Amino acid sequence: MTREVRAFAVTVLTLAALGVAAGLLWSGLTPRAPYQVTERGTVLADPTTQALIAADGWFAVITGGLGLLCGGVAWFSGRRWMLPVLLGLCAGGALASFLTLWTGSTFTIGAVTVEAAAAPGVKVVPGALKLTASGVMVSWPLLAVGFFGLLEGMHGYRDSPLRQPYGGLGPS
Repeated sequence: MTREVRAFAVTVLTLAALGVAAGLLWSGLTPRAPYQVTERGTVLADPTTQALIAADGWFAVITGGLGLLCGGVAWFSGRRWMLPVLLGLCAGGALASFLTLWTGSTFTIGAVTVEAAAAPGVKVVPGALKLTASGVMVSWPLLAVGFFGLLEGMHGYRDSPLRQPYGGLGPS
């Protein structure tokens, strides 16, 4: 029992650490939306900007790619404790997505430049990273568990008697 708990905990903690690193990568790669400072607060300077969509896209690409990587590594390394590792992928992937969002929106990595056509005397500032499509939060756990299941299904089918004609029993 303790080995299963240890396999689960190691999987979750590993994915959580990767989530922090993914958040820093997301912060460094994603463009910031331009906001202008007014007397009522900050408003979007360019309503046609694609930076908000790009933030969602970069988040999905980074977390989805890491989900595939984690699913493959977990399947190859966790062959003795399949169920705890699979549950760890699910819980750790969800935690890693939240940590990616928190880290990326809290810390700014790299130089942030904002380009927007502003009227003279209007101050334009970069906006904080945030997700507008919250559905991309499930890309890490979904792809990790899905790829893990795909690898296990292909491996199980290869050794299955159902792969042979007549289920390995021969014609009657």
